[in-house]
Amino acid sequence: MGVKNKPPGSRSRLISNILFIVSGLFLLTNLFFPQLYGNPIAQEPYSMFINRVENGNVARASVGQNEIIYELKDANAEQPKIFRTNPVLDLELPQRLEDNGVEFTAALPKSNWLGSILGWIVPPLIFVAIWQFFISRSAGGAQGALSLTKSRAKVYVDGDSTKVSFDDVAGVEEAKAELTEIVEFLKTPERYKAIGARIPKGVLLVGPPGTGKTLMAKAVAGEAGVSFFSISGSEFVELFVGAGAARVRDLFEQAKQKAPCIIFIDELDAIGKSRGGGNGFVGGNDEREQTLNQLLTEMDGFAAGDATVIVLAATNRPETLDPALLRPGRFDRQVLVDRPDLSGRQKILEIYAAKVKLDVKVDLKQIATRTPGFAGADLANLVNEAALLAARNQREAVIQADFNEAIERVVAGLEKKSRVLSEKEKKIVAYHEVGHALVGALMPGGGKVAKISIVPRGMAALGYTLQMPTEDRFLMSESELKDQIATMLGGRAAEEVVFNSITTGASNDLQRATDLAERMVTTYGMSKVLGPLAYERGENNFLGQGMGNPRRMVSDDTAKAIDEEVKSIVENAHQQAVDILEKNRDLLEQIAQEILEVEVIEGSKLQSLLDQAELPQGHTELEQESVIV
Repeated sequence: MGVKNKPPGSRSRLISNILFIVSGLFLLTNLFFPQLYGNPIAQEPYSMFINRVENGNVARASVGQNEIIYELKDANAEQPKIFRTNPVLDLELPQRLEDNGVEFTAALPKSNWLGSILGWIVPPLIFVAIWQFFISRSAGGAQGALSLTKSRAKVYVDGDSTKVSFDDVAGVEEAKAELTEIVEFLKTPERYKAIGARIPKGVLLVGPPGTGKTLMAKAVAGEAGVSFFSISGSEFVELFVGAGAARVRDLFEQAKQKAPCIIFIDELDAIGKSRGGGNGFVGGNDEREQTLNQLLTEMDGFAAGDATVIVLAATNRPETLDPALLRPGRFDRQVLVDRPDLSGRQKILEIYAAKVKLDVKVDLKQIATRTPGFAGADLANLVNEAALLAARNQREAVIQADFNEAIERVVAGLEKKSRVLSEKEKKIVAYHEVGHALVGALMPGGGKVAKISIVPRGMAALGYTLQMPTEDRFLMSESELKDQIATMLGGRAAEEVVFNSITTGASNDLQRATDLAERMVTTYGMSKVLGPLAYERGENNFLGQGMGNPRRMVSDDTAKAIDEEVKSIVENAHQQAVDILEKNRDLLEQIAQEILEVEVIEGSKLQSLLDQAELPQGHTELEQESVIV
């Protein structure tokens, strides 16, 4: 698909601009250089004028404030008869003219013709010039500053080299199956109309950022082979009142002329926020609401018409949309474009990996297993990072090690080998990370420990322990969540066991452990004291935490009970981590001393060391229970 180009400006506009410039130059020349036109009066010095008066050669004179024009008596035909001179302060000049028989008069003050012309002609010319500038500002003038009510949508047509199809989209098979019906209707609408079926006018694509909502919309247009109007929601709203609503009208008028077609509105929440002031939003925006009202009317109202115009829209904030947008007749079909699962990630990697040179030993399934939670955009960035690493190391193909390093870059950040730690700090970091690894290796709720490193990465990480899940998980038991909290606190527990003191290195671990424990109590109802109640408001927000305090209004006693339960979960997990490390004290020392020498341990060597770890007495039953769940 390609973007249509606007036609160039007309030839008549070019000719009018040239005539306008020429006439302006002629007027300015005539105003400021009058001596170029006509015969000018010769000028003489004032002393010559006085000499001629005293010799009786001047017949008459016109004395003005800035100029004296005089006529000679008996001048030859070959010589000029009228002269002018600039006066000086001479109070005896009238008496001198009278004594020498010169007829003289005072010149009337001349009218300010230059100011009049400038006042009446120049301002309109300036206005016309500004008008011409705005009209011809863009190619053809269709998108100029005066075309505020014109739609700014980009129009894609079928048959171009950049056509996108469903083969270019992977990991969202359910969404593709849902949108296939839209494609079939656009291709063969008679089959649906013959039975009386009515295709939805609006389809809303919802999902986290980077999951391919825009790419999915382009694929629908490419598969259907129809025109595709693409515009962002922010392009409707302008400073000028009514511009947004006018652009909506113009967009739908253009779309109806090219029906059947697809209109795609990206970031619909820019104009579709709820008008009721709910969802924590305070205040209103009359211009945005007018634009929204016009969109509602165009989709399902008296102005909707019968043209086959399907509106696709994308948003990652569906909780903020106005209910009128989501009712039947408008965006009554919502398609979830979620993060891909294991097989979906593998298919996405195959699509993007086909664009780079891969080594034959690269295992894309292993890479997909190590990237849970990655969206399509994240995987595309991962392949690009791996290709950049291969080119930086002057390799002709991307190998598995490049992908492994790219994953660590995306997850933990760039290596900062220039950040030199003191021997004491390096030792603390080593024991801290080995503590995470040992506890994580014995806790069934955590992932497989794949790597331990004490090389600083990113902005704050002085070291890291990389855990990789063995499979995609959608449900977690209470014991598995407690195992995760114990793993998070393994680093702090190692500092206590080895150094009998604590540092600031566990601040992020404590934050994540406390958040998870609080969700167990307030969201998942995993507390025998508080019972199966949810004390946190549920929000369908793909961008993270919503606005305001997510906790419900509770009494002081309930709030105190929640805090005590959260503290109990974290402290029990911390004690569990301490017990594990004290049981495996010798192994902790062995792995820490080895990582201080090599800085990084991974693979089979790491696994052989962690297999020697043992659970302390009293935790074997807990392990079996967690595995059964």
